[in-house]
Amino acid sequence: MTSLPKNGFNIDLSGSWQLASVDGEIRTTIILPGDVHTALHRAGLIPDPYFGRNEEKVQWVAEREWAVERSFTLPEVEGDWYLDIDYLDTVASVHVNGFLALEADNSFRRHRPDISSMLKSGDNSIRIVFASSIAVAAARQKQQPFYIPYSTGNSPIPDGNMLRKPQCHFGWDWNIAIAPLGLYGTIALKKLETARIEHVVTRQTHNNDGSVDLKVTATLFSKGPDIAQVYFELDGERVRLDVGVNGETHVNHLFHIDNPRLWWPSGSGEQALYRLSVELPTDEVTKQIGLRTIELITTPDASGSRFAFKVNGREIFCRGANWIPADALFSLSSPEKTEDLLQSAKAANMNMIRVWGGGFYEQDHFYDLCDRLGLMVWQDFMFACNLYPSTEDFLDNVTIEVDYQVRRLSSHASIVLWCGDNELVGALTWFEESRKDRDRYLVSYDRLNRTIEQAVKKALPGALWWPSSPASGYLDFGDAWHADGSGDMHYWSVWHENKSFDNYRSVRPRFCSEFGFQSYTSLPVIRTYAEEKDMNVASPVMELHQKNAGGNERIAGTMFRYFRFPKDFPNFVYLSQIQQGLAIKTAVEYWRSLKPHCMGTIYWQLNDTWPVASWSSLDYGGRWKAMHYLVKRFFQPVAVAAIPDGKTIRFSLVNDTLAEVSVDLAVSILTVKGERRHLKDVQAVCSPDAAVTATSVDVSDIPEGTLLAWHFTASNGTGGEGHYVNGTYKALELEPAGLAVTHEYIEENGSVDINVTARGLALFVMIETETDGKYSDNAFDLAAGESRRITFTLARPLDRGALPEFRFYDLYSCQSAD
Repeated sequence: MTSLPKNGFNIDLSGSWQLASVDGEIRTTIILPGDVHTALHRAGLIPDPYFGRNEEKVQWVAEREWAVERSFTLPEVEGDWYLDIDYLDTVASVHVNGFLALEADNSFRRHRPDISSMLKSGDNSIRIVFASSIAVAAARQKQQPFYIPYSTGNSPIPDGNMLRKPQCHFGWDWNIAIAPLGLYGTIALKKLETARIEHVVTRQTHNNDGSVDLKVTATLFSKGPDIAQVYFELDGERVRLDVGVNGETHVNHLFHIDNPRLWWPSGSGEQALYRLSVELPTDEVTKQIGLRTIELITTPDASGSRFAFKVNGREIFCRGANWIPADALFSLSSPEKTEDLLQSAKAANMNMIRVWGGGFYEQDHFYDLCDRLGLMVWQDFMFACNLYPSTEDFLDNVTIEVDYQVRRLSSHASIVLWCGDNELVGALTWFEESRKDRDRYLVSYDRLNRTIEQAVKKALPGALWWPSSPASGYLDFGDAWHADGSGDMHYWSVWHENKSFDNYRSVRPRFCSEFGFQSYTSLPVIRTYAEEKDMNVASPVMELHQKNAGGNERIAGTMFRYFRFPKDFPNFVYLSQIQQGLAIKTAVEYWRSLKPHCMGTIYWQLNDTWPVASWSSLDYGGRWKAMHYLVKRFFQPVAVAAIPDGKTIRFSLVNDTLAEVSVDLAVSILTVKGERRHLKDVQAVCSPDAAVTATSVDVSDIPEGTLLAWHFTASNGTGGEGHYVNGTYKALELEPAGLAVTHEYIEENGSVDINVTARGLALFVMIETETDGKYSDNAFDLAAGESRRITFTLARPLDRGALPEFRFYDLYSCQSAD
């Protein structure tokens, strides 16, 4: 039971509820916000869905109907009361004291039904009944005027495209297929006193004199005519307005800021934020406001048309990754886990995150954090890789969804683009039905896309809108997977078409918003779902935790192409991560060297939703894979890369900063014994926001069986190193690296200092432990006699005096049975 708070206006109904299958066979408790699968697992009624092959054992949960119920106490019921509910997943009916209060079928909408007439003094009950998404989706498919195809490769649970629910809940080529259900947001009973705040939306005008006018529009709702006291406050400047309200009322106030502190993306300036609040006596909305201008440059040029973001008048090269939900099951996620993932993105020199269209519009804390971290957000609407209905009821539902989400999110400085969908144009070519009758399905798609666009522009006039990703331009329904002259590109030929890494250099994208290469999740994570007997890439458990058809074969085939085959399963996992990093490094370094022709590389994908083989650079749980350490290096604002160009290797120098930089570059030959033979020293200069060729080396200057190596220091204080193999790693006759390791536990901050020394050539030295934490560096090279000091920061303190057990990998030992 929850008693009425003293102020009488708000009863938080989150917490413990009773959960039962509607047939009455299963009963337990559930914590809301939360999901049904996690509640059943915690009660011991189903096994851990993520372990072994348990995915197959828990799929029945989504086939049943479930109900959650609780009671609450109201001393008195005078006045107007409403429920406040969001993230209700998905087809659900809400009953108060047996009366139907709400029928919902869109997990991306907020609901505020009036329940005044349903309440009584004393004990009250609220019950939410969740229909089976699988059953409802199948029924709705049958009701369509023509069949609406969905991607069976991504969605083994059928017809998810019928519902406004995260599409990846029905499975994906990286996600578990269990169609979870529950309530993941607000669940509260509120009293309407005079008025409530429905939305707060801001618009900025940046004036020629440098000042900014911030127009704040508060949408209020009242049941009848009344007078409301509204307070607007921006960083201490507070204004009271007494306004007449009746039904939905818009109240405006203009703040003038003479000397604004501007918000910049990470690496380009300060993330200045202002606190804005709109208050009624019984309601308040607060937002953090970043003052900035944003433009999308799509001007025609000799190659087609540009695709570049301009913030505060300056073009920004976008370095980032695609975001998918932080967990397949909501109850296993948390704001702290989300923050850890986004902090890891910033730590790897990213300045953009693409919120991909098959998951959620994320909760407020996600965007608040992106504001603070300076991570620009490319925001997809939640449509991905399927075709969708265009019936009137479906489009009306979408209109309300888009209006709510845009009004909720539009004041975030971090959100720089609103994109209609993910890969729906391409999906027109994926299905037999749409290939045979393209006109019908194209018109249907256009109706949906126009509905989204019109709703966006009505809710947020002047919003930056992009119709689809990938897209070559407005009303351009061409193949943006292979056409690289205009717009944004998804380039998947290396992974899905099994082409070599150097194929990334065959295209010149204007902005690549998806490209990726898979690896296995790290061994400590594999051990959370697999037993020792399953430690084989062909075991049923490992195959179930690989959701992309042919993925395991592609990983192994790529190893045969570039490496000698690893000696055992742990080294197979290690090498898969090294080659993943090399694939993405190849693409990013080349495309960055094309700047300003190319102005963005957003790889697939940042994170995982559960422990699985995937394209992510962060393991499920937030550990950095080998690739993420490489990302930190090749995403440096000032970076040097070796790029083959015919019979020469050119050294590309990229500068994403506002200042000119000079670089001291030392190039050498590295033998398999680990000896460095000096080749040349170069001093190069790069102007702000540019890319130049610092120097070149003839391929003939690289003796057979050796590597080209370099290190650099830049005038802005950064530096780096790298190597280039003219051929394949398997052709190198590597010798033992002779790694020697010492480590020391630092009591003061709970970290471990690890000193690694090599007697010979050590390529891609990787440190690993079962203990959770992060390394200051990893997957690094050492030549003979060189040492590297690494700090391992533990996620949680160990017992006093205890040390983690570390494992060490390098390329020679990975491939040698010695």
